Amino acid sequence: MTERPHLAVIGAGPAGLAATLAAARHGLRVTLIDAAPEAGGQFYRQPAAGLGARRPRTPRHSRRGWERLRAGLDRYVSAGHVTHLRDHHVWFARRRRAGFTVHALLGPEQERPVEVRADGVLLATGGYEKVLPFPGWTLPGVVTAGGAQAMLKGGLVLPGRTVVVAGTGPLLLPVATGLAAAGARVAALVESADPRALVRRPAPLAAQPAKLAEAARYAAGLLRHRVRTLVRHTVVEAHGDDRLTAVTVAALDTDGRVRPGTRRRIDCDTLAVGHGMLPHTDLAQGLGCRVDGVAVHVDDEQRTDVPGVWAAGEATGIGGAALALAEGHIAGRSAAARLSGAVPEPHGWAAAAGSRAGLRRFTAALDGIYAPPAHWADLVTDGTVVCRCEEVTGGAVRQAVTDLGAGDVRTVKLLTRAGMGWCQGRMCGTAVAGLAGCPETAARRPFARPVPLGVLARAGEDENEDEERQADGHDGRDGRDAHPDEQHDAR
Repeated sequence: MTERPHLAVIGAGPAGLAATLAAARHGLRVTLIDAAPEAGGQFYRQPAAGLGARRPRTPRHSRRGWERLRAGLDRYVSAGHVTHLRDHHVWFARRRRAGFTVHALLGPEQERPVEVRADGVLLATGGYEKVLPFPGWTLPGVVTAGGAQAMLKGGLVLPGRTVVVAGTGPLLLPVATGLAAAGARVAALVESADPRALVRRPAPLAAQPAKLAEAARYAAGLLRHRVRTLVRHTVVEAHGDDRLTAVTVAALDTDGRVRPGTRRRIDCDTLAVGHGMLPHTDLAQGLGCRVDGVAVHVDDEQRTDVPGVWAAGEATGIGGAALALAEGHIAGRSAAARLSGAVPEPHGWAAAAGSRAGLRRFTAALDGIYAPPAHWADLVTDGTVVCRCEEVTGGAVRQAVTDLGAGDVRTVKLLTRAGMGWCQGRMCGTAVAGLAGCPETAARRPFARPVPLGVLARAGEDENEDEERQADGHDGRDGRDAHPDEQHDAR
């Protein structure tokens, strides 16, 4: 067993779990590294063990798939073929002369350094929510749609008693129905797109009957809980002094502008708002992988252009759990063959490849419909905070463009500090690009998350020691492979 090639899988959501099981089943030793205390990612997020929940919040139609993944992971962990590292926050991954080193911080406080050495890396890092500002969006009571869902799934708590769910995208449906089923009063579901446009693209829909059935279940849930649905509407302002008390919504015309005379006020104590997601690409870019637009570029085997690095799931483009499972399976099978020195046999993942192709077409159809309103930036006043970390307003961003000549996001950042705070532009990057009139691209960040300087210094010392050992004839795989606090040998 110790002679098996070693694959480090980063992320234990649907893509990471599928890849781990496929790779372990076909002969690899796998280390599954994840920041959460339990596997599952956002889609399969489970309640904290201490809550004593009788049943998970996983949707009933996907519970059986989760149980199979969970059972498979437990089986390979018990057999010693998979090591599952929980609460490990990966901040950097780098290539070595032979293989890769994955750097992580262990625990909720993220202070204990850990290094994992492997022959290959599979990135299943998922995505994060796209946030668009509007007047009042920084009030307590305004949360992201995914954040509201995480509170419900992981903490079994409601974000509020009276909720408005708003924005655009398929995620709004499970969020609204989940909150209503859990006891919240969902005052309105405000969707800026018009889902009826899907009927003009029948081919991708007809090829995915499971997706249609899922949408029908959510629609039935909205009707059962009497949730008012407003399509082609958007939130134009959130109201309140020290916390949210109401929102104003308005109808949109065909160009995505607010229609005069259509504003209405809805009382609520919580607004769950989301405008889609963006792929996590920091680790991929740190490894030198090609990024097309905002997603990691991969080939038919889910390989990046860096030898020994695969990527699957939302990191390669937002597409949902089913697509992530298919891509993860293909990536795990490919990694098992390539790292073992064998020639991959694509017929072994033909079913997954067919599912991937159909789901990608389906996702492309959704992307063409569920997009933020074309003129959302018109609602951002000069006094609206755009970058919360550095308290940069919309007026400051516009001034940097019109008065100071900024023509790209980086220049706006240098002139205003927008994106220089704790989140490093993850929250405000899309908004800054939109206000500046720049295309949305993946920002290149040196690390995937903040890291203490002491840990960074020690990582540099270890790298120098490794290079010296390799120069002396060692291959870097002796007992000093990992950080002394926690060792994970790659052999």
